[in-house]
Amino acid sequence: SNIVLLDIQNIASFADYFVMLSADSMRQINALVDDINLQLKQEGIRIGHKEGTPESGWVLLDYGNVLIHVFSPVEREYYRLEELWNKAIPLVQVQ
Repeated sequence: SNIVLLDIQNIASFADYFVMLSADSMRQINALVDDINLQLKQEGIRIGHKEGTPESGWVLLDYGNVLIHVFSPVEREYYRLEELWNKAIPLVQVQ
């Protein structure tokens, strides 16, 4: 839930886009991470790096120019990446 796509091309050199989304439980975080990986793998897109665990409340999937952050609501509120990257251009926001 609460999916945000940010264009960070003009403010960061390490990626072009951030995708941020929340999941209500460790099980949901794990399911989302697995599904994202599966769907992108089927499109021929392979993950470069994965950081974090569902137990930590934050998993980062690095696909090169696209970084996907899957958060628990508590961790998302704590780290507030949308505020940290407030100069990014919001392209999509789904509540």
